[in-house]
Amino acid sequence: MFERLQIVEDRYEQLNELLSDPDVVSDATKLRDYSKEQSGLQETVDVFREYKRVIEERDSAKSLLEESLDDEMKELVTLEISELEEQIEPLEEKLRILLIPKDPNDDKNVIMEVRGAAGGDEAALFAGNLYRMYSRYAEMNNWKIEVIDSSPTELGGFKEIIFMITGNGAYSRLKFENGAHRVQRVPETESGGRTHTSTATVACLPEAEDVDIEILREDLKIDTYRSSGAGGQHVNTTDSAVRITHLPTGIVVSMQDEKSQIKNREKAMKVLKARVYDAAQQEAQAEYAATRKSAVGTGDRSERIRTYNYPQNRVTDHRIGLTIQKLDQIIDGSLDEIIDALIIEDQAHRLESLNTND
Repeated sequence: MFERLQIVEDRYEQLNELLSDPDVVSDATKLRDYSKEQSGLQETVDVFREYKRVIEERDSAKSLLEESLDDEMKELVTLEISELEEQIEPLEEKLRILLIPKDPNDDKNVIMEVRGAAGGDEAALFAGNLYRMYSRYAEMNNWKIEVIDSSPTELGGFKEIIFMITGNGAYSRLKFENGAHRVQRVPETESGGRTHTSTATVACLPEAEDVDIEILREDLKIDTYRSSGAGGQHVNTTDSAVRITHLPTGIVVSMQDEKSQIKNREKAMKVLKARVYDAAQQEAQAEYAATRKSAVGTGDRSERIRTYNYPQNRVTDHRIGLTIQKLDQIIDGSLDEIIDALIIEDQAHRLESLNTND
């Protein structure tokens, strides 16, 4: 582990030199890439240097004990050694976690797709609740949220809503939301007071940049058609809606949220890139199926991951067996307690895998 940490620190120092090189400073691409790489190494290097400082101070204190000291001084030095040694194990554990290979998508923005599934109108209403939950969570983190496309229902829910959350580390926090979310509650339309069960699905995709994936124009089939539903005077009068098909994968994205065909095309391409990138990643990871099965955040999107039980004010995440009696707070956006627990569990799995490989 310490050999790997030393390599990280050496690379950090090398990047320091590169970032002061005039040739790099004048090259915007290299400057951006090196700065990003250095920033990614910063915490590991800081903790490693703190660890080395503690080790050095402890060893120096131990060497003092070999000298002629009075009883009072020996007691002080022994106490100092004890305090320093208490710091070592937590620092070592933090370094092990920092050495876990980072998900390259963690720093990206995220495109989320929430759809009502089983349960009709109640499922659509629950999809609306989930959208509001993620919107509130984004606000709490000072992230920007933008609706890309939506299919609202008359009762105030959504058959489907696609939105982007822009902010530092958005994907790293929200990637564990992939899957089927189940709600148990008495619907407003239920006169008998019976509890119903409905579901909504959530897909969480990292925003794909041009450097991540190349989509060729000849691989696309683009159709335009007239919008339907709410949309103002342009609805049914202009071909503003856009449907883009990625021929190699068969992925289709339709967009009619904007009155402008150009804006609909831009939004559709953004979603298409994210879906094609996600599909490519899923295919590339297929050979690691056993690892993915044990990991927290990479399950099948049809898998039921969480239940929201309104009568008991309870939320249960089935992947890690976590139950919290704070549904009212969680549905209002207070997701950190669940997300932190999922991240810790995921780190434990990946650390175990790393140790096994070593």
